[in-house]
Amino acid sequence: MPEPSPEGGAPAAASAPSGLSRRGLLGLAIGGGVAGLAVGVGSGLAGGVAIGRARANEDSRIAYDFFGAHQAGITTPVQDHLHFASFDMMPRTDRDDLVTLLQDWTYAASRMVQGLEVSATGAVGGAAEEPPDDTGEAQGLPAAGLTITFGFGPGLFENEDGDRYGIAARRPAGLERLPAFLGDDLDPEASHGDLCIQACADDPQVAVHAIRNLSRIAFGRARLRWSQLGFGKTSRTTAAQATPRNLFGFKDGTANILSDDAEALKEHVWVGASDEPAWMAGGSYLVARKIAMLIETWDRVRLSEQDTIIGRDKGEGAPLSGGSEFTEPDFKGASIDANAHVRLAHAEQNEGIRILRRGYNYVDGNNNLGRLDAGLFFLSYQRDPEQFIALQRRLSTDLLNEYIRHVGSGIWAIPAGATAGSFIGAELFA
Repeated sequence: MPEPSPEGGAPAAASAPSGLSRRGLLGLAIGGGVAGLAVGVGSGLAGGVAIGRARANEDSRIAYDFFGAHQAGITTPVQDHLHFASFDMMPRTDRDDLVTLLQDWTYAASRMVQGLEVSATGAVGGAAEEPPDDTGEAQGLPAAGLTITFGFGPGLFENEDGDRYGIAARRPAGLERLPAFLGDDLDPEASHGDLCIQACADDPQVAVHAIRNLSRIAFGRARLRWSQLGFGKTSRTTAAQATPRNLFGFKDGTANILSDDAEALKEHVWVGASDEPAWMAGGSYLVARKIAMLIETWDRVRLSEQDTIIGRDKGEGAPLSGGSEFTEPDFKGASIDANAHVRLAHAEQNEGIRILRRGYNYVDGNNNLGRLDAGLFFLSYQRDPEQFIALQRRLSTDLLNEYIRHVGSGIWAIPAGATAGSFIGAELFA
Protein backbone atom coordinates (compact mmCIF):
# COMPACT_ATOMS: atom_id res chain seq x y z
CA MET A 1 0.00 0.00 0.00
CA PRO A 2 1.36 3.46 -0.78
CA GLU A 3 2.46 5.62 2.11
CA PRO A 4 -0.62 7.50 3.40
CA SER A 5 -0.77 11.26 3.24
CA PRO A 6 -0.87 13.17 6.55
CA GLU A 7 -4.65 12.88 6.48
CA GLY A 8 -4.95 9.62 4.63
CA GLY A 9 -5.51 11.55 1.40
CA ALA A 10 -3.64 9.37 -1.07
CA PRO A 11 -5.69 6.91 -3.11
CA ALA A 12 -4.77 3.41 -1.99
CA ALA A 13 -5.92 -0.17 -1.87
CA ALA A 14 -8.05 -1.17 1.11
CA SER A 15 -6.22 -2.31 4.20
CA ALA A 16 -7.90 -3.45 7.37
CA PRO A 17 -7.52 -5.34 10.60
CA SER A 18 -9.17 -8.70 11.03
CA GLY A 19 -12.84 -9.01 10.14
CA LEU A 20 -15.96 -8.10 12.07
CA SER A 21 -16.42 -9.29 15.64
CA ARG A 22 -19.23 -11.70 16.42
CA ARG A 23 -21.25 -8.75 17.74
CA GLY A 24 -20.71 -6.92 14.46
CA LEU A 25 -21.81 -9.93 12.48
CA LEU A 26 -24.87 -10.22 14.72
CA GLY A 27 -25.69 -6.62 13.91
CA LEU A 28 -25.46 -7.36 10.21
CA ALA A 29 -27.67 -10.39 10.53
CA ILE A 30 -30.33 -8.98 12.87
CA GLY A 31 -30.21 -5.25 12.35
CA GLY A 32 -30.32 -5.12 8.59
CA GLY A 33 -34.04 -4.76 8.18
CA VAL A 34 -34.57 -2.30 11.03
CA ALA A 35 -31.56 -0.17 11.93
CA GLY A 36 -30.42 0.01 8.33
CA LEU A 37 -33.70 1.46 7.13
CA ALA A 38 -34.06 3.80 10.08
CA VAL A 39 -31.02 5.92 9.30
CA GLY A 40 -31.80 9.26 7.72
CA VAL A 41 -34.84 8.14 5.75
CA GLY A 42 -37.12 11.10 5.22
CA SER A 43 -38.57 13.51 2.72
CA GLY A 44 -35.13 14.95 1.95
CA LEU A 45 -33.46 11.63 1.12
CA ALA A 46 -34.98 10.83 -2.25
CA GLY A 47 -34.46 14.34 -3.54
CA GLY A 48 -30.93 14.49 -2.19
CA VAL A 49 -30.02 11.21 -3.85
CA ALA A 50 -31.62 12.13 -7.15
CA ILE A 51 -30.15 15.62 -7.45
CA GLY A 52 -26.53 16.29 -8.20
CA ARG A 53 -25.26 12.72 -8.43
CA ALA A 54 -21.63 12.80 -9.54
CA ARG A 55 -21.15 9.25 -10.80
CA ALA A 56 -19.98 10.37 -14.23
CA ASN A 57 -17.58 12.89 -12.75
CA GLU A 58 -13.87 12.17 -12.63
CA ASP A 59 -13.93 12.94 -8.91
CA SER A 60 -16.22 9.96 -8.32
CA ARG A 61 -13.27 7.61 -8.86
CA ILE A 62 -11.13 9.21 -6.16
CA ALA A 63 -10.52 6.99 -3.12
CA TYR A 64 -8.92 8.15 0.11
CA ASP A 65 -7.04 5.82 2.43
CA PHE A 66 -8.73 5.43 5.81
CA PHE A 67 -5.42 5.09 7.63
CA GLY A 68 -3.03 7.98 8.27
CA ALA A 69 -1.64 10.42 10.81
CA HIS A 70 -4.93 12.36 10.87
CA GLN A 71 -8.45 11.19 10.08
CA ALA A 72 -9.65 11.91 6.56
CA GLY A 73 -12.62 14.25 6.20
CA ILE A 74 -11.01 17.25 7.90
CA THR A 75 -8.61 18.83 5.42
CA THR A 76 -9.66 16.51 2.58
CA PRO A 77 -11.11 18.55 -0.33
CA VAL A 78 -14.71 19.14 0.75
CA GLN A 79 -17.06 16.77 -1.06
CA ASP A 80 -20.52 17.68 -2.36
CA HIS A 81 -22.63 15.60 0.06
CA LEU A 82 -22.78 14.78 3.75
CA HIS A 83 -24.51 12.26 5.96
CA PHE A 84 -23.78 12.98 9.62
CA ALA A 85 -24.93 10.68 12.41
CA SER A 86 -24.81 10.79 16.20
CA PHE A 87 -25.05 7.63 18.33
CA ASP A 88 -25.56 6.78 21.98
CA MET A 89 -24.11 3.65 23.51
CA MET A 90 -26.75 1.17 24.65
CA PRO A 91 -27.43 0.62 28.36
CA ARG A 92 -25.47 -2.14 30.08
CA THR A 93 -22.72 -2.16 27.45
CA ASP A 94 -19.18 -2.59 28.74
CA ARG A 95 -15.67 -1.60 27.70
CA ASP A 96 -15.34 -4.66 25.47
CA ASP A 97 -18.52 -3.69 23.62
CA LEU A 98 -17.12 -0.22 22.91
CA VAL A 99 -13.72 -1.48 21.79
CA THR A 100 -15.14 -4.16 19.48
CA LEU A 101 -17.58 -1.63 18.00
CA LEU A 102 -14.70 0.70 17.13
CA GLN A 103 -12.75 -2.23 15.68
CA ASP A 104 -15.74 -3.29 13.57
CA TRP A 105 -16.38 0.26 12.38
CA THR A 106 -12.71 0.65 11.45
CA TYR A 107 -12.73 -2.54 9.40
CA ALA A 108 -15.94 -1.64 7.53
CA ALA A 109 -14.95 2.01 7.00
CA SER A 110 -11.52 1.09 5.64
CA ARG A 111 -13.26 -1.02 2.99
CA MET A 112 -16.07 1.38 2.09
CA VAL A 113 -13.75 4.34 1.48
CA GLN A 114 -12.12 2.22 -1.24
CA GLY A 115 -15.47 1.54 -2.91
CA LEU A 116 -15.73 -1.97 -1.43
CA GLU A 117 -18.56 -3.55 0.53
CA VAL A 118 -18.38 -3.86 4.32
CA SER A 119 -17.13 -7.45 4.16
CA ALA A 120 -15.78 -9.93 1.64
CA THR A 121 -19.17 -11.59 1.16
CA GLY A 122 -20.93 -8.23 0.86
CA ALA A 123 -24.46 -7.87 -0.47
CA VAL A 124 -24.79 -11.05 -2.54
CA GLY A 125 -21.85 -13.32 -1.70
CA GLY A 126 -23.16 -14.85 1.49
CA ALA A 127 -25.63 -17.61 2.29
CA ALA A 128 -28.94 -17.18 0.50
CA GLU A 129 -30.95 -17.96 3.63
CA GLU A 130 -29.24 -15.30 5.77
CA PRO A 131 -29.39 -11.51 5.66
CA PRO A 132 -26.50 -10.16 3.57
CA ASP A 133 -23.61 -8.39 5.26
CA ASP A 134 -23.97 -5.29 3.07
CA THR A 135 -27.24 -3.49 2.25
CA GLY A 136 -26.22 -3.33 -1.41
CA GLU A 137 -27.30 0.11 -2.60
CA ALA A 138 -23.70 1.08 -3.39
CA GLN A 139 -23.04 -1.95 -5.61
CA GLY A 140 -21.38 -0.79 -8.82
CA LEU A 141 -20.71 2.71 -7.49
CA PRO A 142 -17.13 4.04 -7.19
CA ALA A 143 -15.71 5.33 -3.93
CA ALA A 144 -16.83 8.87 -4.89
CA GLY A 145 -14.23 10.44 -2.62
CA LEU A 146 -15.87 8.95 0.49
CA THR A 147 -14.34 9.89 3.83
CA ILE A 148 -15.55 8.57 7.19
CA THR A 149 -14.59 10.47 10.34
CA PHE A 150 -15.29 9.25 13.88
CA GLY A 151 -15.62 11.22 17.13
CA PHE A 152 -16.17 10.70 20.87
CA GLY A 153 -18.68 12.85 22.80
CA PRO A 154 -18.51 13.92 26.46
CA GLY A 155 -21.09 11.32 27.51
CA LEU A 156 -18.90 8.48 26.31
CA PHE A 157 -16.43 9.21 29.10
CA GLU A 158 -18.94 9.70 31.90
CA ASN A 159 -22.69 10.20 32.21
CA GLU A 160 -25.44 9.74 34.79
CA ASP A 161 -24.46 6.05 35.01
CA GLY A 162 -20.88 6.98 35.88
CA ASP A 163 -17.64 5.81 34.28
CA ARG A 164 -19.10 3.01 32.17
CA TYR A 165 -15.98 2.19 30.18
CA GLY A 166 -13.14 3.05 32.54
CA ILE A 167 -12.08 6.11 30.54
CA ALA A 168 -13.42 9.03 32.62
CA ALA A 169 -9.93 9.97 33.78
CA ARG A 170 -8.84 10.30 30.15
CA ARG A 171 -11.56 12.76 29.11
CA PRO A 172 -10.07 15.93 27.60
CA ALA A 173 -10.63 18.88 29.95
CA GLY A 174 -12.37 20.94 27.25
CA LEU A 175 -14.68 18.15 26.10
CA GLU A 176 -17.90 19.32 27.72
CA ARG A 177 -21.29 20.21 26.31
CA LEU A 178 -21.12 23.69 24.88
CA PRO A 179 -22.42 26.51 27.08
CA ALA A 180 -25.68 28.23 26.23
CA PHE A 181 -25.32 30.98 23.64
CA LEU A 182 -27.60 33.91 22.93
CA GLY A 183 -30.23 32.83 20.40
CA ASP A 184 -30.00 29.10 21.08
CA ASP A 185 -33.26 27.20 20.62
CA LEU A 186 -31.79 23.71 20.76
CA ASP A 187 -33.75 20.54 20.14
CA PRO A 188 -32.29 17.96 22.57
CA GLU A 189 -33.31 15.18 20.19
CA ALA A 190 -31.10 16.71 17.48
CA SER A 191 -28.14 17.48 19.72
CA HIS A 192 -25.22 15.77 21.48
CA GLY A 193 -24.33 12.07 21.39
CA ASP A 194 -21.73 9.60 22.69
CA LEU A 195 -20.26 8.94 19.23
CA CYS A 196 -20.45 10.66 15.87
CA ILE A 197 -19.74 9.66 12.28
CA GLN A 198 -19.24 12.18 9.49
CA ALA A 199 -19.55 10.60 6.04
CA CYS A 200 -18.74 12.90 3.09
CA ALA A 201 -18.81 11.87 -0.57
CA ASP A 202 -19.40 13.21 -4.06
CA ASP A 203 -22.33 10.80 -4.47
CA PRO A 204 -25.10 11.11 -1.83
CA GLN A 205 -25.94 7.41 -2.10
CA VAL A 206 -22.38 6.47 -1.18
CA ALA A 207 -22.53 8.65 1.96
CA VAL A 208 -25.93 7.28 2.98
CA HIS A 209 -24.74 3.71 2.36
CA ALA A 210 -21.82 4.29 4.75
CA ILE A 211 -23.97 5.54 7.64
CA ARG A 212 -26.64 2.92 7.04
CA ASN A 213 -24.17 0.05 7.23
CA LEU A 214 -22.20 1.41 10.17
CA SER A 215 -25.50 1.76 12.01
CA ARG A 216 -26.32 -1.89 11.29
CA ILE A 217 -22.93 -2.98 12.59
CA ALA A 218 -23.60 -1.06 15.82
CA PHE A 219 -26.75 -3.09 16.55
CA GLY A 220 -26.95 -4.05 20.22
CA ARG A 221 -24.06 -1.77 21.20
CA ALA A 222 -25.03 1.72 20.01
CA ARG A 223 -28.23 3.26 18.69
CA LEU A 224 -28.77 6.15 16.34
CA ARG A 225 -29.63 9.34 18.26
CA TRP A 226 -30.06 11.70 15.27
CA SER A 227 -28.71 12.25 11.78
CA GLN A 228 -28.50 14.99 9.16
CA LEU A 229 -28.18 15.00 5.39
CA GLY A 230 -26.28 17.88 3.82
CA PHE A 231 -25.68 19.06 0.26
CA GLY A 232 -23.87 21.92 -1.40
CA LYS A 233 -20.73 22.43 0.67
CA THR A 234 -20.43 25.83 2.35
CA SER A 235 -16.66 25.97 2.67
CA ARG A 236 -13.52 25.02 0.82
CA THR A 237 -10.37 23.35 2.14
CA THR A 238 -8.13 23.70 -0.94
CA ALA A 239 -7.11 26.67 -3.08
CA ALA A 240 -8.35 24.80 -6.17
CA GLN A 241 -11.93 24.82 -4.90
CA ALA A 242 -14.11 27.83 -5.64
CA THR A 243 -15.74 29.45 -2.62
CA PRO A 244 -19.27 28.00 -2.42
CA ARG A 245 -22.45 29.83 -1.43
CA ASN A 246 -24.87 29.26 1.42
CA LEU A 247 -28.67 29.40 1.15
CA PHE A 248 -28.64 33.17 1.74
CA GLY A 249 -26.78 33.42 -1.56
CA PHE A 250 -23.46 34.66 -0.14
CA LYS A 251 -20.05 33.10 -0.58
CA ASP A 252 -19.17 31.19 2.56
CA GLY A 253 -15.76 30.27 3.95
CA THR A 254 -13.61 32.75 2.02
CA ALA A 255 -11.07 32.97 4.86
CA ASN A 256 -11.13 29.27 5.76
CA ILE A 257 -7.91 27.44 6.72
CA LEU A 258 -6.68 25.46 3.71
CA SER A 259 -5.07 22.04 3.60
CA ASP A 260 -1.70 23.34 2.37
CA ASP A 261 -1.36 25.85 5.22
CA ALA A 262 0.65 23.57 7.51
CA GLU A 263 1.46 26.29 10.03
CA ALA A 264 -2.18 27.35 10.46
CA LEU A 265 -3.29 23.73 10.80
CA LYS A 266 -0.63 23.10 13.43
CA GLU A 267 -1.59 26.20 15.38
CA HIS A 268 -5.39 26.12 15.08
CA VAL A 269 -6.61 22.62 14.11
CA TRP A 270 -4.39 19.72 15.21
CA VAL A 271 -3.97 18.82 18.88
CA GLY A 272 -0.25 19.11 19.60
CA ALA A 273 2.07 16.52 21.11
CA SER A 274 2.49 18.76 24.16
CA ASP A 275 -1.28 19.17 24.66
CA GLU A 276 -3.31 17.14 27.14
CA PRO A 277 -4.42 14.42 27.10
CA ALA A 278 -1.58 12.78 25.20
CA TRP A 279 -3.84 10.27 23.44
CA MET A 280 -5.46 13.14 21.49
CA ALA A 281 -2.19 14.19 19.78
CA GLY A 282 -2.82 14.48 16.05
CA GLY A 283 -6.55 14.75 16.57
CA SER A 284 -8.93 17.70 16.69
CA TYR A 285 -12.27 18.78 18.18
CA LEU A 286 -15.44 18.91 16.12
CA VAL A 287 -18.34 21.26 16.78
CA ALA A 288 -21.60 20.69 14.90
CA ARG A 289 -24.36 23.31 14.93
CA LYS A 290 -27.62 23.03 13.04
CA ILE A 291 -28.51 26.60 12.10
CA ALA A 292 -32.02 27.19 10.79
CA MET A 293 -32.23 30.07 8.31
CA LEU A 294 -35.38 32.18 8.15
CA ILE A 295 -35.35 32.01 4.38
CA GLU A 296 -38.62 33.81 3.61
CA THR A 297 -37.77 36.72 5.92
CA TRP A 298 -34.29 37.09 4.44
CA ASP A 299 -35.62 37.01 0.89
CA ARG A 300 -37.56 40.21 1.59
CA VAL A 301 -34.51 42.19 2.74
CA ARG A 302 -33.16 44.70 0.19
CA LEU A 303 -29.80 43.84 -1.36
CA SER A 304 -27.90 46.76 0.18
CA GLU A 305 -29.01 45.71 3.66
CA GLN A 306 -28.04 42.10 3.01
CA ASP A 307 -24.56 43.31 2.06
CA THR A 308 -24.37 45.41 5.24
CA ILE A 309 -25.40 42.47 7.44
CA ILE A 310 -22.71 40.21 5.99
CA GLY A 311 -20.06 42.89 5.40
CA ARG A 312 -19.37 41.68 1.85
CA ASP A 313 -21.06 42.22 -1.49
CA LYS A 314 -23.31 39.40 -2.62
CA GLY A 315 -21.92 39.10 -6.13
CA GLU A 316 -18.12 39.06 -5.92
CA GLY A 317 -17.88 38.37 -2.20
CA ALA A 318 -15.52 41.32 -1.76
CA PRO A 319 -15.41 43.09 1.62
CA LEU A 320 -17.36 46.34 1.64
CA SER A 321 -14.10 48.13 2.38
CA GLY A 322 -13.10 47.42 -1.23
CA GLY A 323 -11.11 45.04 -3.42
CA SER A 324 -11.96 41.50 -4.53
CA GLU A 325 -13.09 38.41 -2.65
CA PHE A 326 -9.68 37.63 -1.14
CA THR A 327 -8.76 41.21 -0.28
CA GLU A 328 -8.31 41.53 3.47
CA PRO A 329 -11.16 43.58 4.99
CA ASP A 330 -10.21 47.03 6.28
CA PHE A 331 -11.96 47.54 9.61
CA LYS A 332 -10.53 50.99 10.31
CA GLY A 333 -13.26 52.92 8.54
CA ALA A 334 -17.05 52.76 8.71
CA SER A 335 -17.59 50.87 5.44
CA ILE A 336 -18.05 47.60 7.33
CA ASP A 337 -20.71 47.86 10.06
CA ALA A 338 -19.54 47.36 13.64
CA ASN A 339 -21.84 44.33 13.95
CA ALA A 340 -21.43 42.91 10.43
CA HIS A 341 -20.81 39.19 10.38
CA VAL A 342 -17.44 39.42 8.64
CA ARG A 343 -16.11 41.92 11.21
CA LEU A 344 -17.19 39.95 14.28
CA ALA A 345 -15.96 36.61 12.91
CA HIS A 346 -12.61 37.78 11.50
CA ALA A 347 -9.40 36.59 13.18
CA GLU A 348 -8.10 40.18 13.31
CA GLN A 349 -11.00 41.04 15.62
CA ASN A 350 -10.62 37.90 17.76
CA GLU A 351 -7.01 37.83 18.92
CA GLY A 352 -6.03 35.69 15.95
CA ILE A 353 -8.47 32.84 16.65
CA ARG A 354 -9.21 30.72 13.57
CA ILE A 355 -11.15 27.51 12.95
CA LEU A 356 -11.45 25.15 9.99
CA ARG A 357 -15.01 25.17 8.64
CA ARG A 358 -16.56 22.25 6.78
CA GLY A 359 -20.31 22.90 6.72
CA TYR A 360 -23.17 22.01 4.37
CA ASN A 361 -26.52 23.38 3.32
CA TYR A 362 -29.59 21.39 4.30
CA VAL A 363 -33.28 21.38 3.37
CA ASP A 364 -35.56 19.15 5.46
CA GLY A 365 -38.78 19.87 3.58
CA ASN A 366 -41.28 22.43 4.89
CA ASN A 367 -42.41 23.25 8.41
CA ASN A 368 -46.04 23.35 9.54
CA LEU A 369 -46.31 26.96 8.36
CA GLY A 370 -45.40 25.99 4.82
CA ARG A 371 -41.97 27.60 5.05
CA LEU A 372 -38.70 25.96 4.09
CA ASP A 373 -37.09 24.01 6.90
CA ALA A 374 -33.62 24.85 5.69
CA GLY A 375 -30.30 26.24 6.76
CA LEU A 376 -26.65 25.56 7.45
CA PHE A 377 -25.27 22.42 9.09
CA PHE A 378 -22.18 24.08 10.50
CA LEU A 379 -19.11 21.90 11.14
CA SER A 380 -15.86 23.27 12.48
CA TYR A 381 -12.59 21.69 13.55
CA GLN A 382 -10.32 23.32 16.10
CA ARG A 383 -7.38 22.45 18.33
CA ASP A 384 -9.31 23.51 21.45
CA PRO A 385 -13.09 23.87 21.94
CA GLU A 386 -12.44 27.29 23.51
CA GLN A 387 -11.70 28.63 20.02
CA PHE A 388 -15.29 28.03 18.94
CA ILE A 389 -16.75 29.20 22.24
CA ALA A 390 -14.88 32.51 22.05
CA LEU A 391 -15.97 33.13 18.46
CA GLN A 392 -19.60 32.23 19.12
CA ARG A 393 -19.76 34.60 22.08
CA ARG A 394 -18.24 37.31 19.91
CA LEU A 395 -21.12 36.81 17.44
CA SER A 396 -23.76 37.63 20.05
CA THR A 397 -24.33 41.08 18.44
CA ASP A 398 -24.13 39.81 14.86
CA LEU A 399 -26.70 41.51 12.59
CA LEU A 400 -27.24 38.08 11.04
CA ASN A 401 -28.81 36.75 14.25
CA GLU A 402 -32.17 38.26 13.26
CA TYR A 403 -32.37 35.73 10.42
CA ILE A 404 -31.00 32.53 11.98
CA ARG A 405 -31.73 30.17 14.89
CA HIS A 406 -29.34 27.59 16.36
CA VAL A 407 -31.51 24.47 16.75
CA GLY A 408 -28.97 21.64 17.15
CA SER A 409 -25.57 21.31 18.78
CA GLY A 410 -22.84 18.83 19.61
CA ILE A 411 -19.14 18.50 20.34
CA TRP A 412 -16.84 15.52 19.90
CA ALA A 413 -13.16 14.70 20.34
CA ILE A 414 -11.79 13.54 16.99
CA PRO A 415 -8.87 11.17 17.63
CA ALA A 416 -5.88 10.95 15.33
CA GLY A 417 -5.99 8.64 12.33
CA ALA A 418 -5.72 4.89 12.86
CA THR A 419 -2.70 2.87 11.81
CA ALA A 420 -3.21 -0.17 9.59
CA GLY A 421 -3.88 -3.23 11.70
CA SER A 422 -5.23 -1.13 14.60
CA PHE A 423 -8.52 0.72 15.09
CA ILE A 424 -9.79 4.24 15.48
CA GLY A 425 -9.21 5.65 18.97
CA ALA A 426 -6.98 2.78 20.06
CA GLU A 427 -4.74 5.21 21.96
CA LEU A 428 -7.61 6.01 24.32
CA PHE A 429 -7.62 2.42 25.56
CA ALA A 430 -3.87 1.87 25.63
